[in-house]
Amino acid sequence: QVQLVESGGGLVQAGGSLRLSCAASGRTFSSSTMGWFRQAPGKEREFVAAISRSGGSIFYADSVKGRSTISRDNAKNMVYLQMNSLKPEDTADYYCAARSSVYEGIWSNSYDYPDWGQGTQVTVSS
Repeated sequence: QVQLVESGGGLVQAGGSLRLSCAASGRTFSSSTMGWFRQAPGKEREFVAAISRSGGSIFYADSVKGRSTISRDNAKNMVYLQMNSLKPEDTADYYCAARSSVYEGIWSNSYDYPDWGQGTQVTVSS
């Protein structure tokens, strides 16, 4: 099991940037696929990005592709989401999630991730 704590959210103007961080604790971080999801008020939780255990495989949702970069530092037990050119529709609570994997897998369904952080709020003003 991995314990996750997100940080880095806040209020930013449209066109601005934010870097979300997720600190993980537990022995299985380096063998876990990590994902970022978001949930806007009144909407379902949606996939944002995922990175495989070594960082060799990465996948983005179309809504953030080209504007966001997911990365990880297994030595520091950290995963990051750099978001640029933010839009008001990016406003949501952002969650970090983990799934233990024995290979370089990528998952985009929230049901595939058993471990979740508490979320960090991102608000993009127009």
